[in-house]
Amino acid sequence: MGGMENQFLPDNDDGGRGAGQIPLNERLIFALDFPRPEEALAWVDRLGGRIGFFKVGLQLFTAGWWPVVDAIVARGHKVMLDLKFYDIPETVYQAVRQLRAHGVSLATVHGNPPIIEAAVAAGGELRILAVTVLTSFGEEELAGMGWQGTAAELVLLRARAAVAAGCAGVVASAREAALLRRELGHDFLVVTPGIRPAEPGAGKDDQRRVATAGAAIAAGADYLVVGRPIRTAADPVALVAALQQEIAAALGQKGSN
Repeated sequence: MGGMENQFLPDNDDGGRGAGQIPLNERLIFALDFPRPEEALAWVDRLGGRIGFFKVGLQLFTAGWWPVVDAIVARGHKVMLDLKFYDIPETVYQAVRQLRAHGVSLATVHGNPPIIEAAVAAGGELRILAVTVLTSFGEEELAGMGWQGTAAELVLLRARAAVAAGCAGVVASAREAALLRRELGHDFLVVTPGIRPAEPGAGKDDQRRVATAGAAIAAGADYLVVGRPIRTAADPVALVAALQQEIAAALGQKGSN
């Protein structure tokens, strides 16, 4: 893949967080949402020439536990462990400490500032991401939970608390990324799920707040999490290449402004 792992792209909104030095092959995080570890690792091997970052969520982790994480790291790739820890602060602290021995790069946590602070304290060099509002939630779901404002308002509220608590970044949809940058600045990471290809009919699933890769980067996202569109593509490698070209174009546009 012609040295893609050493290819860096400009990002004038670095703000000291190192986002401008994210290699292109790490900007896209492939979600390994598979029921069997061997299937997930086959995808790692299939895409590993173009993608250097993989997400392990609840489904795969409960199927393969630490060996699947260790196998990905042993292949020279980074892991985002998306378990969304939520418990009393001491339990979260002890759980996050377990991650440090397995080379995890990013981990997600839910909760109020004491829970987030406990995760950050336990993380060491591991970067903690606070989940704001799941991208499968729309205004109706939030209203049903008792939230009287908009999804964007809740995302901003939670992101502000997470950044103040010391989180390296947040998980938020591309629709809120520009708001977060405008209100909170650039000294934190924005990791964005709900990415869909820029083609007719894309995004017809349970995700509500979705965007294209280029739009997400232009709005201020640093990393993009993509699963289903790649898994179901006729040519997954070609789609990855197209998404990365879209990311590169958006970054180049930002760098020229």
